[in-house]
Amino acid sequence: MVMKMNNVKILAIESSCDETAAAVVEDGKRVLSNIISSQIDLHTIYGGVVPEIASRKHIENINYVIKDALSEAGTTFNDIDAIAVTYGPGLVGALLVGVGEAKALSFGLNKPLIGVHHIKGHVFANLIEHDIKPPFVCLIVSGGHTEVALVRDYNDFHIIGKTRDDAAGEAFDKVARSVGLGYPGGPKIDKAAKIGNPYAIDFPKAKVNNSKYDFSFSGVKSAVLNYQNRAKMTGEEINVNDLAASFQRAVVEVLVEHTIEAAKDFEIKTVAMAGGVASNSALRALMKERC
Repeated sequence: MVMKMNNVKILAIESSCDETAAAVVEDGKRVLSNIISSQIDLHTIYGGVVPEIASRKHIENINYVIKDALSEAGTTFNDIDAIAVTYGPGLVGALLVGVGEAKALSFGLNKPLIGVHHIKGHVFANLIEHDIKPPFVCLIVSGGHTEVALVRDYNDFHIIGKTRDDAAGEAFDKVARSVGLGYPGGPKIDKAAKIGNPYAIDFPKAKVNNSKYDFSFSGVKSAVLNYQNRAKMTGEEINVNDLAASFQRAVVEVLVEHTIEAAKDFEIKTVAMAGGVASNSALRALMKERC
């Protein structure tokens, strides 16, 4: 099958974690619709995403989300030129729902099927929001992923740094839960940090041997937990806002330092960010300052 070159409309499906989403995009840049069904309220009572529950909810929601995406875009299945879907990485059960739906639509409608790598999807979403072109360095930072990518061209994409343990977003969630802020941790830590002192507590910033761009956040997470345990044993009152601000500073400074170092080493003039944690206000401010 040969696809037309102009006004190409792609129905894109995403189900890699706890959000069922579908969008109609024209010519790779024009977003005609973007429907997201969030499961945050469902998983909040557990303090994090429960994979089995997420998968079942995707099954319940996916047809409705696709229907709404087509309706908002003013299109029908007949107007769609291809079906795209996140194939990984992500929660296996959740991914299977989206991939199964996309394969069924592709087969039934006789439309091309495009598998999209989750991390590449995060990175190239920047091209929809901003008029940037490769080469650039991109920090991908979310609840499940923390990587630095070197993007020399659209098909020349390399992960040059990654976390050795927890993702940054995962560390945010666990620290937020430990101090009683709840889930999702990223926005709650960010909010508390705004009224806290980021230099009140000196939490460690890990350096990974043999890889200058890799990350490790299990150490700072453990340091926060140890700080709380010591405070409880000595009867010391914990200032949650100061703790949040100090923890956030330790994580954000490492994220920015490694990204800027990669840009300098590879002589890249453009830096991008992607993923849920990229909305963190302290991360955005410091990255702009260092750039």
